Amino acid sequence: MADVAATPGIGEQIGLVAGLRWRILRNQLRRKNSRLDLIGMIWAAIFAGLLVVGLSFAFYWGAYSFLSSGHSTWMAWLFWAIFLFWQVVHIFMAGFGATFEFRTLLRFPLKLGAFYLIALAYGFADFAAVASLCWLMAMTLGATAANPGVLPAMLLIVALFILMNVTLERLMASWLERILARRRTRELLFGLFILLGISLQFISPLVEHYQHGAPSTVLRFLPYLSVFPPGLAGRAIAAGAGHRLDGVLRGAAGLFVYALFFSVLLWQRFAAQYRGEELSESAAPARAQARAIPARQLLPDVLAPLSPQVAALVRKDFRYLTRNSFVLVSLLAPPVMILLFSSQFGGKHPSLARSGVSPDLFFPGMMGYLMLMLMMPAYNCFAYEGRGIQTYFTAPLRFRDVFLGKNLVHALVLIFEVIVALGVLAMRVGLPSPPALAATLAALVFAVTGQFSIANWASLSFPRKMEFGSLRGQRNSGVAVWVGFGAQIILVAICSLILFVGRWTGSPWLPAEAFAVLAAAALGGYFASLDPLTQLAEKKKETLIEVLCK
Repeated sequence: MADVAATPGIGEQIGLVAGLRWRILRNQLRRKNSRLDLIGMIWAAIFAGLLVVGLSFAFYWGAYSFLSSGHSTWMAWLFWAIFLFWQVVHIFMAGFGATFEFRTLLRFPLKLGAFYLIALAYGFADFAAVASLCWLMAMTLGATAANPGVLPAMLLIVALFILMNVTLERLMASWLERILARRRTRELLFGLFILLGISLQFISPLVEHYQHGAPSTVLRFLPYLSVFPPGLAGRAIAAGAGHRLDGVLRGAAGLFVYALFFSVLLWQRFAAQYRGEELSESAAPARAQARAIPARQLLPDVLAPLSPQVAALVRKDFRYLTRNSFVLVSLLAPPVMILLFSSQFGGKHPSLARSGVSPDLFFPGMMGYLMLMLMMPAYNCFAYEGRGIQTYFTAPLRFRDVFLGKNLVHALVLIFEVIVALGVLAMRVGLPSPPALAATLAALVFAVTGQFSIANWASLSFPRKMEFGSLRGQRNSGVAVWVGFGAQIILVAICSLILFVGRWTGSPWLPAEAFAVLAAAALGGYFASLDPLTQLAEKKKETLIEVLCK
């Protein structure tokens, strides 16, 4: 009977796959955590949408002003901005978008053409792609309002520009997937991404250095950019504004050649996957080498005061931390950013302010920024447990010991980062007065301890699995993210109010005394919450195992 049934066409195959994905999404929404996660993602999409809409007005005004003022060649800069955003941002946001393994489609009798079109269309589901489409639409409207005769050229060039960008984005993503098949390569590339993101913050001093004019070498290099797709698109629109059909056709032909070239390369990559290419980093089997029994420790065990269960968890989480190169590299970011902020707003000669901010104000602000960057992983403290989460329910320990061990490791990381940041601020800005220093440190104890109780609850209620050395799917649950941001906003508001009252009343030691009382109360509340959280862990056992073991 299988030979009698007709093979569905490409359009029907795409429709069947889309219907299957919709049913999977609808079934996932039956779970409460998935619905709450969707609500959190919707709120994030609303704020992202406001950013996109705001920039859409800027692109509309830019296209309108360039064409109405006779500077149509400047349209290339708008195309360059969209091109760079589309091709770069999706790499940095790879862990925050929807994840889908295209090789799973090969379980179905898909044709290569259908597989290619589905994988290509997936490029439009990216935030960078959606934002770029909105901005290109705004540019088209602005250019048409300034010069209605340029509309046909805009529609043709924008369509080819979209096809070229989505093809190049999918090609880069496919190449990255192949390059990042090995864990060490992923860690190296991720470290380069972080260093690049941090280095971009130091562009401001470079801009100030050349604020009276760009260097001659840069100016000589600019004409060579016209052969790239954004330059071709800008020149084509300028020709369309001047009613030069030959210029429009040359620009369109150049974009079509780029799109065709990238399409050929992308077809080859997807054809290799279609034929069964398997990317793996599994090592070949080898005989296990016998390890010598370590000699008796000569140094005292620093974890001896802890219970055996908590000490074992501290050692385990510390080894997880040292194995996770992504996290280790990310720990470099807060001190570097504090160094950047101190050079821009602090010290005797700040680069972005007339006079430096006083240490009594700068130090609390930097400590709050440090807490904002480093506390979010605590809201998903079981992210890297995987199938090991089952051990916690079978081992002779309670979940209060699990939380004590994990929170202690996180607190030690925070203490280390605070010490490093304190050294950077002492060299760049200077230490604050003793009352401000004591108040800030007590406020850190209050804020961190208060968040640990909330973070432990969020880790049980909204878990999300993460993988060592992976760039995909590396985001917390949407609800956990909003719970974390909400808790931090409330705590920052409380701390700011207390600091303001201290300055308003003229009592320098009042904030330190108030924060000391709040820190003691937060510590008491934290230890009191461990037993209820242990009971909650038993209720959430099935959810934890289901999410982390899949």
